[in-house]
Amino acid sequence: MRRYRSLPIRARLAVLVAAAVAFAVAAVSVTCWFIVQGKLYEQVDNDLRRTAPRPAAETVYNLLSACPQKPADTSPYGVLRSRETVYTQLVKPDGTPCVPSDSAGTVKTTEADRVVVRDAVTHGDGILRNGTDTDGNDVRVLTMPLVIDTNVGPQLYPGAAMMIGVPLKNTEKTLNDLALVLLLVSGVGVLGAGAAGLAVARAGLRPVDKLTEAVEHLARTEDLTIRIPVAEEAEDEVARLSRSFNSMTASLAGSRELQQQLIADAGHELRTPLTSLRTNIELLTRSEETGRPLPPEDRKALLASVKAQMTELASLIGDLQELSRSEGQHGERVQVVSFQDTVEAALRRARLRGPELTITADLEPWFVRGEPSALERAVVNVLDNAVKFSPEGGTVEVRLTEGVLTVRDHGPGVPEDELPHVFDRFWRSPGARSLPGSGLGLSIVARTVQQSGGEVALARAEGGGTVVTVRLPGAPVPPPETAAAAAAG
Repeated sequence: MRRYRSLPIRARLAVLVAAAVAFAVAAVSVTCWFIVQGKLYEQVDNDLRRTAPRPAAETVYNLLSACPQKPADTSPYGVLRSRETVYTQLVKPDGTPCVPSDSAGTVKTTEADRVVVRDAVTHGDGILRNGTDTDGNDVRVLTMPLVIDTNVGPQLYPGAAMMIGVPLKNTEKTLNDLALVLLLVSGVGVLGAGAAGLAVARAGLRPVDKLTEAVEHLARTEDLTIRIPVAEEAEDEVARLSRSFNSMTASLAGSRELQQQLIADAGHELRTPLTSLRTNIELLTRSEETGRPLPPEDRKALLASVKAQMTELASLIGDLQELSRSEGQHGERVQVVSFQDTVEAALRRARLRGPELTITADLEPWFVRGEPSALERAVVNVLDNAVKFSPEGGTVEVRLTEGVLTVRDHGPGVPEDELPHVFDRFWRSPGARSLPGSGLGLSIVARTVQQSGGEVALARAEGGGTVVTVRLPGAPVPPPETAAAAAAG
């Protein structure tokens, strides 16, 4: 078994096919041989019954009186043979055979033959058996009650039985020849089945070989552009596996490309605050080393700039961590969330950041499935944009109705040609690049909303400003299990 498991799949398939065919051929061959054997013996038995002789009473009396034990060259007792019968003899109650001259030999008697002599009435049809003659040759024997011809017709002769038989040499030769032919045909069939199974296995596993080569190439070179050709009409398991592999490599390639783009964009975005931070720190350090202190106003401005740059770096790093989280990490914290409470928490933070603004809210209950902290961060990002671009003393309108959250500000709005890029990572409008931010806020919003099964859109509002629309699937009441858990708590 261990050696079999170590064989390649195609070799195992060939062995299995050959074994299955061998079993089927062996079963058919054995069945065929026994059927032919039964038919041949049935034919011999029918011939024995059909050719059984009815000797004259005088012939039987003379033969039993003399009772020779083997055929003589000539016999004064007459013959018992009829047509093609080869072995003929009479048997006495003690089992002694009386053989006429025309018999092919003497058949050895058994207890079964003596039973027929003693109870002729019960064994009127006789018994059939395989036996041997005195030379050891196989014989098919019919032992039946002795019937003689008399003047008044056929009569049962008590005290003796008739034995007739034919040699089984030809029958056994036929069966042996048939067994040899069946054995040869079975061997050829098994070999052919093994060869055919190997050929079919090679043809069927060729796509698997290609898939294996592709996986090995991928593991060796990390080349994610490799693809396995698959016919469009193919729907078997190998084709599905190949398509899944192609989809996997395409997803990995896309993920790697996004990762490289994220790293490049992050490096680019980090370079500016780090450069500014380094410059300010060098100025402060040089002032300390040279003993020439900066004016208090300049020193205060430098420290404020360092603090602002540190805050921007911390925000950028937090945004990058949010974007780098995997889908599996997101799915582990998904739960039923009151979107109304989430928006209210975000509004409290937004009012602190824009105390000079008027933020109105009209919120209706709505429950969604999502990650509470991620949803709140997304809403905060939307509100932060509205606060950032609203004029001093302006108004921000927030409305939540039937799972649709709209945030509208009255700022300058987004130009039409820039609308397709607002959700791209690190994209910032040319007019807003002087303002604080990393360009990741709306990208995080889009990803969080999509993970919750919703949609987000940004458009120019009528009369000026921008309106952001967030749609999340849910219901105005919590699911029964959530309500029950809240009541129990």
